[in-house]
Amino acid sequence: MTKVHFVGAGPGDVELITLKGYKLLADADIVIYAGSLINTDLLQYCKEGVELHNSASMHLTEIVDVMERGVKENKEVVRLQTGDFSIYGSIREQIEEMTKRHIEFDCTPGVSSFLGAASSLGVEYTVPEVSQSVIVTRMAGRTPVPDRESLRSYAQHQTSMAIFLSVHGIEAVVEELIAGGYPATTPAAVIYKATWPEEKKVFGTLETIAERVREAQITKTALILVGDFLGEEFHYSKLYHAGFSHEYRTQVESND
Repeated sequence: MTKVHFVGAGPGDVELITLKGYKLLADADIVIYAGSLINTDLLQYCKEGVELHNSASMHLTEIVDVMERGVKENKEVVRLQTGDFSIYGSIREQIEEMTKRHIEFDCTPGVSSFLGAASSLGVEYTVPEVSQSVIVTRMAGRTPVPDRESLRSYAQHQTSMAIFLSVHGIEAVVEELIAGGYPATTPAAVIYKATWPEEKKVFGTLETIAERVREAQITKTALILVGDFLGEEFHYSKLYHAGFSHEYRTQVESND
């Protein structure tokens, strides 16, 4: 039998799928794609006659049924998921059900939207002496979040933060972050559909970002980025400093 290939579609731009992911998609006989989330222009990479299934209208059992039938018919099956499936990708439940049916699979990672957003903004989450950690999280909604992972508890670290699936509640997000320890003047940005043709960017501080998001009429499919990595403070890293030697470069003498 063949196997199911989980493929990360990337953040939106059709050229940001990996080369390996592109090849798997181009060779697939059956593609089950997250139609409400991915850029469906990616399906132009599929070969003529491919069998397509939009998982937006399917429940878990239906998805796995298609996978099982495909591998039994010795067809190449691709499960095309948004961004990288390791973040809010619901891959675990699919794998659990596939394991019960002895369906083999492999995984080809994609570019997450929080990485696409940083590239689009031209920023680095880990700025020397400003922040060396990134918290990727979400606000509680229909899917609960453990109390120990609340936005308020994470805010005490005042590090770089990428908040998924929460822009509809931007006011509550801001309230929790400030209550947890971020100053109201902390830089913030919201990016709608990062890397897509219709991308929108909104900038401000925790004090102003909610109003600006409402003015931009952004209510879904957006990331909230928070932290001083978006600000003006900056320190050069040691990596390329002339006076910093390492395995590949000896120290350069300086008169400074």
